[in-house]
Amino acid sequence: MSFDTARRMEALPFSGIRVMMERANRMQREGKDIIHMEIGRPDFDTPEVIKKAAFSSLEKGNVFYTSNYGTPELRAAIAEKLTRENGIDYSPSEVLVTIGVGEGTYAAIAAFCNEGDEILVPNPVWLNYIHVPNFFKVVPVAYDLLEENDYQIDAEEIRSKITDKTRMMVINSPGNPTGAVQTRETLEKLAALAEEYNLIVISDEIYEKLVYGDTKHVSFASLPGMKERTITLNGFSKCYSMTGWRLGYAAAPESMIQGMVRVHQYINTCASSFVQEAGITALREAEPDVQVMVKEYERRRNYTVKELNSMDGVSCRMPGGAFYIFVNIKELGKTSAEVADYLLDHAHVATVPGTAFGEGGEGYIRLSYATAYEQIVEAMSRMRKAFAELKA
Repeated sequence: MSFDTARRMEALPFSGIRVMMERANRMQREGKDIIHMEIGRPDFDTPEVIKKAAFSSLEKGNVFYTSNYGTPELRAAIAEKLTRENGIDYSPSEVLVTIGVGEGTYAAIAAFCNEGDEILVPNPVWLNYIHVPNFFKVVPVAYDLLEENDYQIDAEEIRSKITDKTRMMVINSPGNPTGAVQTRETLEKLAALAEEYNLIVISDEIYEKLVYGDTKHVSFASLPGMKERTITLNGFSKCYSMTGWRLGYAAAPESMIQGMVRVHQYINTCASSFVQEAGITALREAEPDVQVMVKEYERRRNYTVKELNSMDGVSCRMPGGAFYIFVNIKELGKTSAEVADYLLDHAHVATVPGTAFGEGGEGYIRLSYATAYEQIVEAMSRMRKAFAELKA
């Protein structure tokens, strides 16, 4: 017996990232030597100080429900962090603990967008910002992130796409899949538009600590007048290598948090109690571990970009943040999906076709350098050979 899914499921395709990962994992189980550059998962273990905090919390019996909002202690630690590091004065009542940024995205759109509203989203972008709006019959309106502009947002293009139905704008910096970090000048122009057109802004800052060289991260809500209209989404997965812990947060004016928690309470009730305890330790004690990871990511980034730009038929920009490289493969004369499939089938290197992140990703593939340096060296050797075969 089988049953048809609800019609709304037509707006929810399987993740292009996960499709490639499942294929790669299946080949690996069959005995193939696969190098994983498809998934945005740090290869570092979670710092020991964080794990010890979780063990200690379990031993103390912190195994029960917490408040829907999160524990008061973690919310206070997050508010302190945002004031100390991001220059935004939040109180604990303006913080909601979520199950990663993914849930924060869902709760924000569910709480504040009505059917038929429009939401401005980057193109290309992490696919949740395309498909979650579709689930609620909210219309995602794409604005372009162009390689020739170093993937900076064009405020005038944004203005041209605002209508009387525009409710919300998404900013992702540092960005997935491009690794671009939006400059203060760019963000100030967007802030002026948000105020002029009375837009809610989702600022996804999950990669904020993963910036390199002289690049600086600017929190959108720290700009004058922006805290009042911004939902800042962040979490622990990427910077603290806690992807499996599923811990994130949203920071916004208390009235907006009240709207989001009403969604959150019916999906998850609350984040795991002992994981929240570990989150406090991450914020207060794990910064040295983060800096070790950032230094290694920068080494991997520099090597990978240099190698890719020395290969015939492909090129890439030097990303300012995150741990992704968006590789231009247009000279190969193949689609993004064809190139990604070829690399997996023939070079045994797993990547993601750019089209998994929207139409603007055609002509690109995304690589994650959140894998061991030695694996990256081998992957570059395999990819050089594969690109030469494709170009021949």
